[in-house]
Amino acid sequence: MDSAPCTGTPAAAAPSLPAHPTAPRGRLVLLLALGLVGLPLVVAAGGPGAPAPAHGPEEGEALFQQTCAPCHGRDARGVPGLGKDLVEGAFARGLSDAELVAFIARGRPADDPANTTGVPMPPKGGNPALTREDLADIVAYLRTLQGR
Repeated sequence: MDSAPCTGTPAAAAPSLPAHPTAPRGRLVLLLALGLVGLPLVVAAGGPGAPAPAHGPEEGEALFQQTCAPCHGRDARGVPGLGKDLVEGAFARGLSDAELVAFIARGRPADDPANTTGVPMPPKGGNPALTREDLADIVAYLRTLQGR
């Protein structure tokens, strides 16, 4: 069957229906209903502008193994001369989840006075594709290793 390409203009105008006397109120009810359907989604996500909820430690483990394990070890207990122990180390344990996410996001240069290895930690562990949600998942995984 041959069909003509869509040009955005109907071949014949459809007959117009008379407006229903309650049409404006009906539209208002529809808009309110749609708004109420979307409201739980905004609330569940923490409101507009709030970070998305983390997936959890399972996703964090996979991301950790891909990005962080080369320096911090597959068990997150550190690699001598590279990355610190993230399970027992006081630094990672002493930060809140939000602080640890922020730290991972910005990294630490080799010349930072607090850097005891002399090896830089690149922002996001060198994986710029990681999102804040991904970093939160990694932190959730680390917290499970720390017994939290």
